[in-house]
Amino acid sequence: MESVDNSYSVLMSVYHKEKAEYLKQAMDSIWNQTIPTDGFVLVCDGPLNAELDTVIGNMQAAHPHALHVVRLEKNGGLGNALNIGIKECKHELVARMDSDDISRADRCERQLKVFQAHPDVSVVSGIVEEFTTSTREIEARRVPPETQNQILAFAKKRNPFNHPCVMYKKSAVEAAGGYQDFYLLEDYYLWIRMLQKGSTGYNLQEPLLWMRAGSDMYKRRAGWKYAKSQKALFKYMKDSGFISEGQYMKSVAVRTASSITPNWLREFMFKTVMRKK
Repeated sequence: MESVDNSYSVLMSVYHKEKAEYLKQAMDSIWNQTIPTDGFVLVCDGPLNAELDTVIGNMQAAHPHALHVVRLEKNGGLGNALNIGIKECKHELVARMDSDDISRADRCERQLKVFQAHPDVSVVSGIVEEFTTSTREIEARRVPPETQNQILAFAKKRNPFNHPCVMYKKSAVEAAGGYQDFYLLEDYYLWIRMLQKGSTGYNLQEPLLWMRAGSDMYKRRAGWKYAKSQKALFKYMKDSGFISEGQYMKSVAVRTASSITPNWLREFMFKTVMRKK
């Protein structure tokens, strides 16, 4: 009987503003996967603090052969950190993980099964469940489209994959140019370029990860700087023929309005319109 290759790397970035307890929970959720990784790449995006360094030191002592820590001299942003980290990933399949989220124990096993059953697929994510204080109290769910045609249609308006729980082929990401600087939209920009180059995606219609939400998450999606970043992304989509002029105008209007509304209203809209209970 032919053996199944379950090899995969994990890619995570952490910076000084993260909480040590959140980092520990996030990393533990990877170590506790039903199919464990032997290549966890953790990029420290600039100098950290004593509490974070203690967590990392303990993790290195517990997993000396599986954890590879990359320390950058200064903070350069998520896209830069992930580009550096992906080069350190030794396997073709790479599971992304944020430093404050919690993966379900069988998350990576479920994603590996998709790649094994569908060798043409390059990107796999799934449902994320948002919480603030406890994973037993889910506030909203972000459910991405399942199939390639649905993903392509959805991508013209919104991000088609949940970046915090995505697993992708390293070669497909690099062929599209990797992560590039795009304020708070590095992943969305990457997915568009990958889809334009012919990458096939799939989204499991099952929860894979608990994502820490709260008001701070919605505050980050505010302001003119974020609005301008969104406008620039949709302009790229229009200029490259991915969307029409009409789709561009509509998306820019909707997203600009969302970016400049009060935070309480934005949070309400995300939880009632953009998410599913």
